[in-house]
Amino acid sequence: MRRREFITLLGCAAAWPLDARAQPPAKVWRIGVLSPGMSGESPPLLAFRQGLRDIGYVEGHNLVILWKFGEDSIDRLKILADEIIGFRVDVIFAVNTSAALAAKNATSTIPIVVTRVSDPIRTGLIASLSHPGGNVTGLTTVSEELEGKRLELLREALPRLVRVGVIWNATNPGHAMNVQEMEAAAPRLGLQVFAIGIKRADELPTAIESAADAHADALFVIDDLVISSYQQIILALTRKAKLPVISQFRDFAVAGGVMAYGPNNDEMFRRAALFVDKIFRGTRPADLPVQALIRFELVINLKAAKAFGLEIPPTLLARADEVIE
Repeated sequence: MRRREFITLLGCAAAWPLDARAQPPAKVWRIGVLSPGMSGESPPLLAFRQGLRDIGYVEGHNLVILWKFGEDSIDRLKILADEIIGFRVDVIFAVNTSAALAAKNATSTIPIVVTRVSDPIRTGLIASLSHPGGNVTGLTTVSEELEGKRLELLREALPRLVRVGVIWNATNPGHAMNVQEMEAAAPRLGLQVFAIGIKRADELPTAIESAADAHADALFVIDDLVISSYQQIILALTRKAKLPVISQFRDFAVAGGVMAYGPNNDEMFRRAALFVDKIFRGTRPADLPVQALIRFELVINLKAAKAFGLEIPPTLLARADEVIE
């Protein structure tokens, strides 16, 4: 049951409607997509392609996309970034902090559009949100006290919550920042955080078993395209361990997680297509403010909650943007 489906962005987002616009100039544009994931068939990347089509860029007609996937390896991302540059692309679309850093380290001249980066300033990708100052622009999920808000929501959903296990991608520097923010926020909420970084899928059984052995009351999964590829494995293992799952993105809640709080993933990737369009039309990345997401959606999977024997408070359900029953 979807109640509100929107996302608000800082900067000039309101001036960039998603509806179709005038056809772009008759040229075949080249985009290099650098992703830490496994496939271009993930819902966010499909949303990016749809966003491009919505504004007139059609693969095989006026657009060529070179897809490069890191498959969990930061070293591979560095190699793939160089391959993309050799393809002489007009824009690089880098998905997450690791991919963005690999692209920036490979070129200071080719425009780079980023998304799902946790803090582009602290990681050195840009000088500031309003004046990026280089060849990188795009969207960031950075938001003050966001991790604390997620812990607050989790505690509201599980009033007896004391210890929270956290699974995160140890190769993603953005995730390391998320963990630090969560660990800093936990004491004021009377919570303990038990963080476990993983690098490969075969580490998941041990990681989730460790969370259960540490008497975690719930598991927070910090999601990226790598972690997303392990989604079904994680959910199967957590059901067995009787650990309810919360994540940032709706996809996890729909698949069987109890709750998600974060930006609308597909909308974020469609917005990234608008940055690409602006650059194709001549705007320099340095002149395109990075958009920080300030509106987030709360999704609750009531069916999953009941399977864990959880009673979600009516006050929390009333604030949800979507309740899955």
